[in-house]
Amino acid sequence: MKAAVRARYGPPDVVSVSEVARPSARDGELLVKVHATTVNRTDCALRAAKPFIWRLFAGLVRPKLAVIGTEFAGEVAAVGAGVTSYKVGDKVFGYNDETFGAHAAYMTISQDGKLAIMPDGLSYEEAAPSTEGSHYALTILRVAKVRAGHDVLVYGATGAIGSAAVQLLRDLGATVTAVCDTKGLELVRSLGASRVVDYTAEDFTKDEQRYDAVIDAVGKTSFGRCRRLLKPRGVFLASDVGPWSQNVFLPLVTPLLGGRRVLFPLPRNDPGMARHFKELIESGAFKPVIDRRYPLEQILEAYRYVETGQKIGNVVISVDHSD
Repeated sequence: MKAAVRARYGPPDVVSVSEVARPSARDGELLVKVHATTVNRTDCALRAAKPFIWRLFAGLVRPKLAVIGTEFAGEVAAVGAGVTSYKVGDKVFGYNDETFGAHAAYMTISQDGKLAIMPDGLSYEEAAPSTEGSHYALTILRVAKVRAGHDVLVYGATGAIGSAAVQLLRDLGATVTAVCDTKGLELVRSLGASRVVDYTAEDFTKDEQRYDAVIDAVGKTSFGRCRRLLKPRGVFLASDVGPWSQNVFLPLVTPLLGGRRVLFPLPRNDPGMARHFKELIESGAFKPVIDRRYPLEQILEAYRYVETGQKIGNVVISVDHSD
């Protein structure tokens, strides 16, 4: 089968598309015929092993896994012994950050993993980008305990995490201020932002409004810059550890000082996550934003584009099975 393979950590050029052996479903696993996947920040971090902490479980010197990739949408091609939740022919989508392998024509995943039957009416390419950025966004909102009536600022509102966060906040009944560049203003309004700030035209940290939560969805600002934006008991959350890993340590310090705090959201291994997004998609409360599509053979170009930091929403990879 075709797969995007890498033998070492590094830039996009370490990845090549080649023929590898097709995996087999073991007990309790599904073999999924992948029709669409994505290239996202998780994939980029694992491919490059940045930050270094990735190496502690992915391989200290060389990567343990040749084929990575987290999000997928496809068809169940085979089931292992003991599988009762799915059958051959089921259309499924989900997120696999345990064994990875979505950047290939076939992958395996536990029947108890983060997957679900695809939402009605969605193509594989539309379903694939539904679970990576969105599950990080959902984790952030749950950790922040956002509820109806809260005022929330989302910095980086056009990325995969940010665009999902805006929609989830709208569904919760929060009032959203979205920060992005000029080309994304109309998009974030359409996703549910009550107010938008163009960071290329004004400094959002000088905003006079105060917020219950400030979310850095792209890891490019800091608690120090955003502290004045918070209400007296407001919280700052980021999707990244920060350049000095400060977002990991500040949650230990800021509660001791009283008032404004930093929280660091750690995603849980929640098998119900994909089913939750299936329901949101089918209700019309959430729709993943898609920027570009590439065939698997052009996955290097997809990686290079994602790493420009300019993508809007998600970058989808189509897997052709016509051979």
